[in-house]
Amino acid sequence: MVVLNVLDYSPIDEGQTAVVALEQTTKLAQLAETLGFKRFWVAEHHKVESVAGSTPEMLMMHLATSTRTIRIGSGGVMLPHYSAYKVAENFRMLEALHPGRIDLGIGRSRSYRNVNEALNESKTKRLPYDQQVTDLQKYFSDDTKSEHRFQTLVAMPMINTAPEMWLLGTGLGSAKLAAEKGMSYAYAHFAKPSGQSVDVVKAYRAEFQPSVFLQEPKVILAVFAVVAETVEKAEELATAFDLWLLFIESDSPPPYYPSAETARKRGFSASEQEKVDRNRQRMLIGTAKQVKEQIEDLAERFEADEITIIPNISGAANRMNTLRLLASVFDLSGK
Repeated sequence: MVVLNVLDYSPIDEGQTAVVALEQTTKLAQLAETLGFKRFWVAEHHKVESVAGSTPEMLMMHLATSTRTIRIGSGGVMLPHYSAYKVAENFRMLEALHPGRIDLGIGRSRSYRNVNEALNESKTKRLPYDQQVTDLQKYFSDDTKSEHRFQTLVAMPMINTAPEMWLLGTGLGSAKLAAEKGMSYAYAHFAKPSGQSVDVVKAYRAEFQPSVFLQEPKVILAVFAVVAETVEKAEELATAFDLWLLFIESDSPPPYYPSAETARKRGFSASEQEKVDRNRQRMLIGTAKQVKEQIEDLAERFEADEITIIPNISGAANRMNTLRLLASVFDLSGK
């Protein structure tokens, strides 16, 4: 059986606002819970005007309060921007208020140069990423005995549970770090679906070292999913998503997700079509039955414990429909 999760960027649809996008994210999380998805994660994006998801911790608190059972998480917190101690306290507070339901996914994307500078201008030194990961584990385990520069420091509030920690990545470096630290690993197949992807996940499993947090390796595979009742409708939605991907790689992207109608009217140049063809490798597109087969194939090839779908398409109704269609063919409510 394939376990399904959702990662949502809080996309701002053409003609809508960030406020509406966040309301739609809340409704999507509530629907995901009703349908039987296991986790609902939100992202951290800066200086992407078509996306409202910039501070996952804040949005997670709202979503956890707006739902009852589904796990709420970050996909992810970009750890190099922050103090590991502050991240630990943020997520320990979330866990204290919603025990057994919080996931902390961490990554190290550095985004735009001026964003990096703005988020880090008060720092006197930058710690290596692997040291920050070690620091997080120290704070979540309440370890005051092992040697550490802040040996006696503990994260508040003191509670009996801890968030699940997931290290996000796209390459061998992140896989090896997750294995070394005994952490769960979330592979961003949507960002880097190369021929070596399976080898990256295999390396994580082969080199995994048990920790106080995790005894056996655990893998999530994250994919873009475009699903509709017909192949024609799915292709229409995928074309709009193609255009958004082109937009965000341009010098002046618009502050919205283009609609299918906008994409149809605009079309693509020859050079753009080459980029579209490359980006199509990052997506699963089709009817629910077709995408189910693609998901099952990926889960088998990667030996993934869970699959996270990213319904990053234009139109809140279309995103909700993607969840409904997949939940139906996977019979999530019956599991």
